Amino acid sequence: MTSVNDVTTEASDDKPSGYAAARLRLLQGGAQSGPPRRSALAELTDDWLTELFGQGAQGVALVAVGGYGRGELSPRSDLDLLLLHDGTADPGEIAALADRVWYPVWDLGLALDHSVRTPTEARKTAGDDLKVHLGLLDARHIAGDLGLTAGLRTAILADWRNQAPKRLPELREMCEERAERQGELQYLLEPDLKEARGGLRDATALRAVAASWLADAPREGLADARRRLLDVRDALHLTTGRATDRLALQEQDQVAAELGLLDADTLLRQVYEAARTISYASDVTWREVGRVLQSRAVRPRLRAMLGGGKAAPVERSPLAEGVVEMDGEAVLARAAKPDRDPVLPLRAAAAAAQAGLPLSLHAVRRMAAAARPLSTPWPAEAREQLVTLLGAGRSTVDVWEALEAEGLITRLLPDWERVRCRPQRNAVHTWTVDRHLVETAVRASELTRRVGRPDLLLVAALLHDIGKGWPGDHSVAGEIITRDVAARIGFDRADVAVLSSLVRHHLLLIETATRRDLEDPATVRAVADAVGSVGTLELLHALTEADALATGPAAWSSWRGSLVADLVKRVSAVLAGDEPLDPDAADPTAEQERLAVEAFRTGGPVLSLRAQTEAAAGPSDEPEPLGVELLIAVPDQPGVLPAVAGVLAMHRLTVRTAELRSLTLPEGVEGAVLLLNWRVAAEYGSLPQAARLRADLVRALDGSLDVAARLAERDAAYPRRRGVVAPPARVAVASAGSRLATVIEVRAQDAPGLLYRIGRALEASGVRVRSAHVSTLGANAVDAFYVTGADGVPLPSEEAASVAKGLEGALRG
Repeated sequence: MTSVNDVTTEASDDKPSGYAAARLRLLQGGAQSGPPRRSALAELTDDWLTELFGQGAQGVALVAVGGYGRGELSPRSDLDLLLLHDGTADPGEIAALADRVWYPVWDLGLALDHSVRTPTEARKTAGDDLKVHLGLLDARHIAGDLGLTAGLRTAILADWRNQAPKRLPELREMCEERAERQGELQYLLEPDLKEARGGLRDATALRAVAASWLADAPREGLADARRRLLDVRDALHLTTGRATDRLALQEQDQVAAELGLLDADTLLRQVYEAARTISYASDVTWREVGRVLQSRAVRPRLRAMLGGGKAAPVERSPLAEGVVEMDGEAVLARAAKPDRDPVLPLRAAAAAAQAGLPLSLHAVRRMAAAARPLSTPWPAEAREQLVTLLGAGRSTVDVWEALEAEGLITRLLPDWERVRCRPQRNAVHTWTVDRHLVETAVRASELTRRVGRPDLLLVAALLHDIGKGWPGDHSVAGEIITRDVAARIGFDRADVAVLSSLVRHHLLLIETATRRDLEDPATVRAVADAVGSVGTLELLHALTEADALATGPAAWSSWRGSLVADLVKRVSAVLAGDEPLDPDAADPTAEQERLAVEAFRTGGPVLSLRAQTEAAAGPSDEPEPLGVELLIAVPDQPGVLPAVAGVLAMHRLTVRTAELRSLTLPEGVEGAVLLLNWRVAAEYGSLPQAARLRADLVRALDGSLDVAARLAERDAAYPRRRGVVAPPARVAVASAGSRLATVIEVRAQDAPGLLYRIGRALEASGVRVRSAHVSTLGANAVDAFYVTGADGVPLPSEEAASVAKGLEGALRG
């Protein structure tokens, strides 16, 4: 055998630099991209490593594994290499050969994942480590003894197939754990292209399943999905110059430009579509693996029970006309005729969802290939089956995705195409637009007992954001689309009007309840006029809750629910004929009057803290805390709002709602007292003592406490995320917001002391704050302030615009 040290090599000092120059030309040149560039880069690297390795050695081979073995080299990919030897060469010679290959790679700054093993050692390591086994499944010969590489590949594949009943469940568990950590690629705003569910790791796992010969990834388009994610990763590496797989927000526009795409939204949509393809293929494949492994375990027992070699009977339980259950899936009956039964796709989907079963891939493909289009308007059965599907609860999601994977959803609802895989660039939203709509229907299915027309609730839930695929206000566009879709589905004129109204006003209750003064009669009357009837209000209430719950954890809380319920109660009264009371005519409560008199008597602020809870859902449940009601009475004087807001911010109290009004004191008592009725909650930890709050408030009002300096110190201590610039604050005057005051709405990045800064700016403008309604959605604060002039009447339009402009300037500064 030729000695490793006797091998002649043409490698010289200028070879690595020659490779580096050729590599740079390949990556910077625009002639090649995508698969051709990855293949060319792998081939160029193969040639360079072959020169480093040399020629003529027996019993030693250089093998590419993992992504390099598949020829999927992105610009900053690791080189996964195995130096394979038969164990006959001197260890020192093997070490010298390894150094000859490894060190030039390191010298170029390339990441290297390397190992030196015999075939026996490689097989043993693969048996102990699933990740090693997966990498070796893609082993590819680069240089040296070809027979050694071929022998290892044969042995590794044989081991994989023989150990599949043990290895595949382990691989599935690994995929599920990774998905739990990284999330789902098809919904993330900053996804990890490799590790997230539906990413490149899952695509590689599907290749491993296919190599086991137990099952195969069934979805057409899988290769294209993998190619798309690899193309995006290539562009990401070239844009950032780093070996990263995370598609960060600040880099998406550049990556999109590198790929020749219109914008970052187009990029994300393509990424989501690819991830959805891989995720769906994974679901179907793992389900098939489970069925095969279960049948292998059960078959011997069945044969014994049946007395030998008789085949076990296949059970088929009817679910609906043309639909049966078999092997844990909903499949088409033998007599089903998709080409003659246009309602079959909806009937099969509804039956599967109601039974909590996945819809067979074969059934979906058969219906997609042969199903006839529905007539316009739809027959009544089709509409009923759609409603049944939407009302099935959590199982609706998987069945809907199965229909969508084969294009059946857009065939039934063509307008769905505009929202499919559409990203939502708002941290409050968990899902893409289309998945959010389905998720809202799922949430609405839990509320159908609260409404008289559950069918309208479910369809409105599915369509409420359908306008997000069009320019302009999505509620306005959605109303138009919903009219068309509802009529096509087969609803009558009255139901079409209700559905379009629900979509048009689906944000009305939550925005009004959290941003407007519910004590103002104009607020309640405006909502009543928009809704029009108690039945529509009932549906809108349920839709509001379902929409918020489906948006994400920051969009709904018991506090928000209590505000919406209060608004609905007031609007219901107006729709029943009872006019709302003028808040200025309302008498103060005994507690409010007591505090006002005490404040006037002492000449300083008086506080009252009282915890509030929501009624328990059941007899065994604990009441849910809504926050703490903070009542403050202060003799009328300038600077009350910023002083109170600043002190609360110093004590890390979050203000959820705020009202400020002047109280008429009892007869015989002269003077004016301001009453502030606020609901607050601690950011963390326990609430401060009322006495301490009062002491700091006294100092803030008399000027001995520098609130601005204290908040500045706290602000400086907050960690800032590098590279993230918050959008500038926007301030607007809400037209026709109230007949009692001018409504100024502020949208800004939430931050400690924001309400204090707003209060100072309003105080400087000379207006009087009647009430404030604050709301925080993720990192965004949306606050509304009801202000008047010194005479207590709404501001003239020009003055209101000037106040808004000045406030916006103060916040931006």
